[in-house]
Amino acid sequence: MAYIGYARVSTGDQTLDLQLDALREAGCIDIYQDTASGATTARPALAAALRACRGGDSLVIWKLDRLGRNTKHLIEIADDLAHRDIGLKTLTGFDIDTRSPHGRLALQMFAALAEYERALIQERIMAGIAAARARGRKGGRRPKLSPEQQRHAVMMAASQIPITEIAKTLQCSRHTVYAALQQAAQPAQTEVEAAD
Repeated sequence: MAYIGYARVSTGDQTLDLQLDALREAGCIDIYQDTASGATTARPALAAALRACRGGDSLVIWKLDRLGRNTKHLIEIADDLAHRDIGLKTLTGFDIDTRSPHGRLALQMFAALAEYERALIQERIMAGIAAARARGRKGGRRPKLSPEQQRHAVMMAASQIPITEIAKTLQCSRHTVYAALQQAAQPAQTEVEAAD
């Protein structure tokens, strides 16, 4: 009997350290890792972990929400594991043992709660975005160059200074300079079109 570990974070900004430490402490020798949203269907490490499990093994995860996209997906994985005589063990929250009727019921209840929690988080995010837009804020990244730096880039380009030199002066990439010049040219193009 072996413990096969699976860990997942949603973005590259997040770290797997906490999950990996807990999985190692639980006795997992083989640990498979994904960096992908829970809603993403393509999770190659999860597929590999499921293939690695043999009868009598247990798939070990940090929390239920690390495993399935939604309740249906989680139950499908648990059913597949059960048919192959493979257990499912969680390390946080309630200890779930899918080999017993109580464990199966607990799995379904907690999977539904995890899906509900994800839906609430998404709802709060969307409400926050709507509130920010109502106050006139735009989403997305801030411009890499300030308006003053953009004007400076346009003046330098008009003086036939090479893009590479402009990028060095403004301490940015050539791509950023090209984007600033393109953005500065758009209002001028709109005015010409309006005059036609």
